[in-house]
Amino acid sequence: MQLWKTISKRLLCEPNRFLKVELHEVEIPDGRRIADWPWLITPDYANVLARTRDGRFLCFRQTKYAVEGVTLAPVGGFLEPGEDPLHAAQRELREETGYESPEWHVLGTCVVDANRGAGVANLFLALDAEPACPPRADDLEQQELLRLSRAELEEALDRREFKVLAWATVIALGLRYLDKNGRS
Repeated sequence: MQLWKTISKRLLCEPNRFLKVELHEVEIPDGRRIADWPWLITPDYANVLARTRDGRFLCFRQTKYAVEGVTLAPVGGFLEPGEDPLHAAQRELREETGYESPEWHVLGTCVVDANRGAGVANLFLALDAEPACPPRADDLEQQELLRLSRAELEEALDRREFKVLAWATVIALGLRYLDKNGRS
């Protein structure tokens, strides 16, 4: 299969450090050109399914501007410029929950939007997490930290209580990893 080629890029707007919008001229494999392909640039981010030493899973009950109602959410946040994804995941776990983990597993990376970019999700599983310091979260949303059993986490996933695609993905991949590796 042949890849699309970027011929040129034109910046449309950059309102803040969280969003840049470009128009790309692209050439598709049959030679046709599309002059106005929209492209979104947002910071890459990390999401973490964290399991404590006593087998509970850390997540939040919270609201998000683009989500209707209340949602469950894993630990996560944007990578700082030049930051290693694992370091960002570890930082986010410590900042948001006050927990640290000695064991980390990469669950994968996913492009957020296959046609428009919009950043990369870096997904991790943290095991044997324990409290290490007070949380220092600077999130704008109100959050309630939950410690769910495996059954409660699976029920929440089944009920679609993780209302953001990357969040449901990190939960499902983390549980699958645990099952496949005899760590349930």
